[in-house]
Amino acid sequence: MRTLAFQMPDRGGGPTGPRIRVGRPSRRVRTLLMTLGVLAVLAMAFVMFAGFWTDWLWYRSVKYSSVFTTTLSTKIGLFFVFGLLMAAAVGVNIWLAHRLRPPLSAMSMEQQNLDRYRMGIAPYKRWLLLAITSLVGLIAGASASGQWRTWLMWVNGVPFHQKDPQFHLDVSFYAFDLPWYRFLLGFGFAATVLSLIAAALTHYLYGGLRITSPGARATAAATGHLSVLLGVFVALKAVAYWLDRYGLAVKSSDFKATGNWTGLRYVDANAYLPAKTILFCIAVICALLFFATLWRRTWQLPVIGFGLMVLSAILIGGLYPAIVQKFQVQPNEQAKEAPYVEKNLKATREAYGIDQTKVADYAGKSTTKDKGKLRSDAADVASIRLMDPNVVSPTFQQLQQMWAYYGFPSNLDVDRYKDPTGKVQDTVIGLRELNLNGIPKNNWINDHFRYTHGYGVVAAKGTEADQGAPVFTESDLPSTGDLGTYQQRVYYGEKTTQYSIVGGPQKEIDYSDRSGEKTTSYQGKSGVNLSNPINRAAYAVAFNEPQILYSGAIGEGSRILYNRTPKDRVEAVAPWLTIDGDAYPAVVNHKIQWIVDAYTTTNGYPYASRTTLGDTTADSLTAANNQRAVVAQQNQVNYIRNSVKATVDAYTGEVKLYQWDTKDPVLKTWMKAFPNTVKKKSEISQALMDHLRYPQDLFKVQRELLTRYHVKDAQTFLSGSEVWQVPDDPTNKSGSAVPPYYLSMKMPDQQSQAFSLTTTFTPNGRDNLSAFMSVNAEADSPDYGKIDILKMPSDEAVDGPKQVQSKFNSNEVIAEKIRLLSGGGASEVEYGNLLTVPLDGELLYAEPVYVRGGGLKYPLLRKVLVTYAGKTAFEDTLEKALNVVFGAAKETPPSDTGDGTTTPPDTTPPDTGNPTVQKALNDAQKAFDTGQEALKKGDWEAYGQAQKDLEAALKRAKDAQAKADKTGGGSSDKSGDKSSDKGSSSG
Repeated sequence: MRTLAFQMPDRGGGPTGPRIRVGRPSRRVRTLLMTLGVLAVLAMAFVMFAGFWTDWLWYRSVKYSSVFTTTLSTKIGLFFVFGLLMAAAVGVNIWLAHRLRPPLSAMSMEQQNLDRYRMGIAPYKRWLLLAITSLVGLIAGASASGQWRTWLMWVNGVPFHQKDPQFHLDVSFYAFDLPWYRFLLGFGFAATVLSLIAAALTHYLYGGLRITSPGARATAAATGHLSVLLGVFVALKAVAYWLDRYGLAVKSSDFKATGNWTGLRYVDANAYLPAKTILFCIAVICALLFFATLWRRTWQLPVIGFGLMVLSAILIGGLYPAIVQKFQVQPNEQAKEAPYVEKNLKATREAYGIDQTKVADYAGKSTTKDKGKLRSDAADVASIRLMDPNVVSPTFQQLQQMWAYYGFPSNLDVDRYKDPTGKVQDTVIGLRELNLNGIPKNNWINDHFRYTHGYGVVAAKGTEADQGAPVFTESDLPSTGDLGTYQQRVYYGEKTTQYSIVGGPQKEIDYSDRSGEKTTSYQGKSGVNLSNPINRAAYAVAFNEPQILYSGAIGEGSRILYNRTPKDRVEAVAPWLTIDGDAYPAVVNHKIQWIVDAYTTTNGYPYASRTTLGDTTADSLTAANNQRAVVAQQNQVNYIRNSVKATVDAYTGEVKLYQWDTKDPVLKTWMKAFPNTVKKKSEISQALMDHLRYPQDLFKVQRELLTRYHVKDAQTFLSGSEVWQVPDDPTNKSGSAVPPYYLSMKMPDQQSQAFSLTTTFTPNGRDNLSAFMSVNAEADSPDYGKIDILKMPSDEAVDGPKQVQSKFNSNEVIAEKIRLLSGGGASEVEYGNLLTVPLDGELLYAEPVYVRGGGLKYPLLRKVLVTYAGKTAFEDTLEKALNVVFGAAKETPPSDTGDGTTTPPDTTPPDTGNPTVQKALNDAQKAFDTGQEALKKGDWEAYGQAQKDLEAALKRAKDAQAKADKTGGGSSDKSGDKSSDKGSSSG
């Protein structure tokens, strides 16, 4: 045994001084260092514990602890199982290579150099083996734990009861089984490669493999060991070839004729598929040759077999399909690809729920000569929504914000509510949510204890306006109106993005009125109790907020609220769901409920073309407001269902998931994995059902697919002659797609109006209209989800949205009126939603026009644009515009004030012919103007008195008119009276 002595060289640099003897640290120092080390370890452990503990507390607070435990246990199980498997595979092969080392090393320079390393690691062999296996085990376990969704879907998968047309396997094989098999295959490859590398290095270190030494390059034991590992690798490659055969059914490729393509094409079925089968057989034979080296002890046959496999992969797997594509497919592509295109058409339509779409020819031209009937039908065919929820948010903000610490989302929502007579009407609705940017003074107490919630619902009629402003059906603070009594405090909302601590000794601000500041204390059971010092310490660490630990504002009953946006809460309790980009509020059973649509998706539906949700759900609104985009969905999917309707209580934060699509196998799979988390559809109350609707993001995905998949004939599909596109929004300059619009309307085959979601299509690369699409959005309707497409004639040009808008803008009379409205640039003209409604073979277009300026910071409705059959009207009200278009009245120009602004004809009370009514209307106008001035000044007392005066004046006018009608007096203009009673939109 040789002993090695190491001596530090003398580096010189001058005379050496006396040696300084360094002694061991004193016991006190050692104790201090040990204490600090222990404290550091404990601190790190508590930081990790804090994250785990706060997550557990939150899930328990929302009563979805089973989601946390199931997810955590699955991750831990996968981590340990696959971590141990990887560690065992690598460790056993290192141990085996060490055990198979030759007893004597060849006396060569190479081996003498390796002796140093062998002797250096000899005392630490066990520790080194443990370190290597632990490292690869940790990496493999961490990677495997990320596959918890794949595992749960595989182990809980239910059949689709639909088979793919190529291999005749249930779709569940591709959606649930194949992803798991591919993960196992990838893990097997990783384990084999790492074991091969580790074994080869060990054999080399201990002389089993030699590079420069004389004699054989490898011992028989090393040859056998490595050959078996190579045989396993090749055997796994054979399995990969076999799975690749099925993978062709879900393979994405670029197909020149159609763009993105999923599934087999002619070359896949007739070249790649047989090639994969042949390569599978070759790989099996090659693997057997490697295993045979255990007896033959020679590399010759395995190397030949491996070379044959590589050559076959190049020739059979690459060159042969290219030849087939070049010489068989390209000369007659449509005929060759047609059978496979038909499979793709059918699968794609089924996977996206558009297989029942009804496409009907539409004349594009009116045949009715009776203008009076057309005018009557126009009033009946749709409730034209003049209040654009994407424009009037600043108006809500200005008129109903009340205090700066409240705010509305930039995009309001459209819903349906009953008026006092019981009639259902389209309503624009928004919540007065907390706006932290408006807090008078920002500090920790104000931000998290004092200002904690919003207050009340604000709603307005969708089809009417009053002096250009919304006709509020629910307004003021506290909110009052048609919605009755409900819990008005909003602790959970779209704008509530940070935590609050409530329910403790610190009072919270509700609002202020004439009597002063109103305060409250949270009475709900939401959030996590902070009375426990361990909880406080955990949240202080998790939120990096030390004050939570020692603040006197936290005491008995204090609760911390976080994860407060509806989308965050639903996504947390159901991480397997994809959340729609637009959660919307509704008053249901005296509570404000956020309604959230959620989807189940997969990218394993055979033959169905893939789409990227983040791209297909983008439009001109999401470009300006990312709150309306689908959350974190850039992965491609080829199957989607609106399988879950979720609600989030705005006061308690309670989350409820309801099964909506009772046939969806993906949802059934997740319900098996997470039992008792999704309620049955039958548990949805009628009050909630009244406010459920067809989701926008699903509609946008479907309309994007229907630009190509509205055809069922393969030849037409391949020719591309019927390809449509979603037009750009003509009302703004974003260059993004026009958003779909909710409105109540009647399709040609319907007897009455239905709440619907609509859009238009134009031919690819052109601006004329090619089709109109509508889906029934009423959740309790038997026709819910029914998609209708009206296809315009291809031999006649029908104006599309961009052309209609262009004609509006280029009309000299209209252009002059718009110039006057803008006051020479002093005001800003904004276009609202360009609504399209089918009417007697033609299409009726209506668009509200708003003006923002003249000292106002918010838009008011001033004009309505209407066009039908080439006739365009630009009037102060929808009624007048329809009258002009259908010949029931003449267009009346606005009066010019001479200062560059216009005074719309109906901004002053009409002359009723009845002095009593006229005086009451004049008083109402005066009270309204006084109220608006008080509102601008923030004089709430004067504003309240003005609202009382306005209400009293309108009541006097109504009573006087009723008396006049009863006695036969008053104005003979019944249409004017009707318009006044309805509060129809005015400029």
